[in-house]
Amino acid sequence: MSTKIGIISDPHATPGPVEEALSIFRQQQVDHILCAGDIAGYGEDLDQTVALLRQSECQAVIGNHESWCLEQMAEELDQATCEYLGGLPSCLEIQVEGRTLYMVHASPPDSLMDGIRLLDEQGRLIEANLNCWAERLQGFAYDLLVVGHTHQVFAQRIAKTLVINPGSTLFNHSCVIVTLPGLQLEWYGLSGLAMRRSWNWGMMATGP
Repeated sequence: MSTKIGIISDPHATPGPVEEALSIFRQQQVDHILCAGDIAGYGEDLDQTVALLRQSECQAVIGNHESWCLEQMAEELDQATCEYLGGLPSCLEIQVEGRTLYMVHASPPDSLMDGIRLLDEQGRLIEANLNCWAERLQGFAYDLLVVGHTHQVFAQRIAKTLVINPGSTLFNHSCVIVTLPGLQLEWYGLSGLAMRRSWNWGMMATGP
């Protein structure tokens, strides 16, 4: 028996690519849908983006943009949207098909800003950053770690964990389906565009 999990991240208040990803997930008959945060920010249709996630029963975690939005704009938000964002957990732990999965926006245990940045501007692996995170994730006792935040697309084994960043549905034009227990990955481009491995380089932190 196997279980399919559809994963998105960083939709940034832009529902079109999210709707497309959800359509792919329906076609591929996924069993669960996850979103690694940053539902808010940049775009102009947060309410519809939230509605799509709720309708699809997507399990999401809070990102830095949701935190900022709740701190600075809570009175301006639609009540249902505000309640949804306010109820998001900082992390998610699930067990499926004998595999353990941990999801957080930036990095474990619950960081919203300390992102796992593995790729350079051209999407090439930065060995020094990989080695740094291998040290930091020593003892991390999960089979699969799902993160977002850095707007990078990768699936990289670090220490004993497969770390997946599905990339931003908006900026990387990407989503992924992982099949458990075998950890097979299927990547999909969105918006009729090729997946962009690394985006928004200038705004990312310079450290690992």
